[in-house]
Amino acid sequence: MKERRRYHVVSLGCPKNTVDSESMGILLDESGYQSVDAPDDADLLIVNTCGFIQPARDEALEVLSDLSQKKRPDQRLIAAGCYAQLYPDELSCAVPGLDGLIGTRRWMDIVSLADRLARQAPSSARSRQPICHLPQTLITGQDVPGLPRVAIQGMGAYLKLADGCRRSCAFCAIPLIKGTAVSRTPESILADAQWLAELGMQEIILIAQDTTGYGEDLGIKDGLADLLEQLVEVVPEVPWIRIMYGFPGPKVEHLAQVMAAHRPLILPYLDIPLQHAHPDVLRRMRRPADVGAMRAMIRSLRALMPDIAIRTTFITGFPGETEEEFAALVDFVAGMAFDRVGVFTYYHEAGTPGAGLDDDVPQPIKEARRDHLMEIQQAISLAKNQSFVGHTLDVLIEGQGDGISVGRTYRDAPEIDCLVLVQSELPVGRIIPVRITEALEYDLIGEPVG
Repeated sequence: MKERRRYHVVSLGCPKNTVDSESMGILLDESGYQSVDAPDDADLLIVNTCGFIQPARDEALEVLSDLSQKKRPDQRLIAAGCYAQLYPDELSCAVPGLDGLIGTRRWMDIVSLADRLARQAPSSARSRQPICHLPQTLITGQDVPGLPRVAIQGMGAYLKLADGCRRSCAFCAIPLIKGTAVSRTPESILADAQWLAELGMQEIILIAQDTTGYGEDLGIKDGLADLLEQLVEVVPEVPWIRIMYGFPGPKVEHLAQVMAAHRPLILPYLDIPLQHAHPDVLRRMRRPADVGAMRAMIRSLRALMPDIAIRTTFITGFPGETEEEFAALVDFVAGMAFDRVGVFTYYHEAGTPGAGLDDDVPQPIKEARRDHLMEIQQAISLAKNQSFVGHTLDVLIEGQGDGISVGRTYRDAPEIDCLVLVQSELPVGRIIPVRITEALEYDLIGEPVG
């Protein structure tokens, strides 16, 4: 019997990348490959890279270079994902031992690339040029028949709604990397959700580059709201449905009404990146610039769902950002008191609309502004956490040991938000009521009820 070839995947970047990594793994499994946990045990090494900003590319390059230096002559190394799609020549030069590249638009061809590399003789592995599988046609392949577009993480799972993005934000390279938005059919998404429910998943996290834009390319007016209505009918046994990566605009109002009508199945949690709060900066960013409308949207969300947790992100140091414009952002963050905030410094990305602007804010100032915003948010986060002391929250338990359990509340998306430390070892994968006894800047401490 022929020995199965073994593969090892390193997935970098956002959950959308994690879904693509899982999908490549399923295709390899179905073709006779075997997943292994250690790079040394693999015949095929795959790094699914992030290429969104320079620090992400630096991380990908470090991982690829490390694997390249350590790999045996009989091993093959593939760079997949965003970095490979955007800068294949740069990667080919920077990683001498790289054997293949496959981008975001044809990741579903991973098996044919892997088979082709397996047929190569090992002797010239470090001297030959890598095989590039990077068709430029805008094909995302998000609906390969019979292939779930999910990434299971413990007792929760990311479920992908679409690939690409139709917007033209000045700072963002995603349209260059993945092309325009291509939505999956509602039927395929609902089928994936049913499969996850059958597996006993406690949480389904809906993701796309712009979840609120889901279905526009299919001619569906309110695609996300309509999909949520169907999901609660199809998978009522899944206790948590979470929405990530929305876009501020008129659709949020209808979305909020659907969320409020179907709680607690649809969590009162919304991730909606705003990026800035001064109209001139927002116009330069090619983002919605009506700050008054942004405030009204947030007030409306809180009126419908007083306990909603709102996550957002901001960018400091976008070209031309003045002290006055940054001060407006500071006032906005302090006044709106978001539950979760991420702040990033601006990076000039070649090929984006922002690349034509002078990158005129020095890096130390960008970083100082970022740190200042995070200091403000830290105090807000502590105050909000303190308001939960004495209250009971449902916590999804994700790990335990040494007398302690670790989990998340509805207010916390995995990996990016906060944790609850519970003073007892509880069953992993269960949602347990926990009485909050102590609050830290970002995390909570509690004890199980009953």
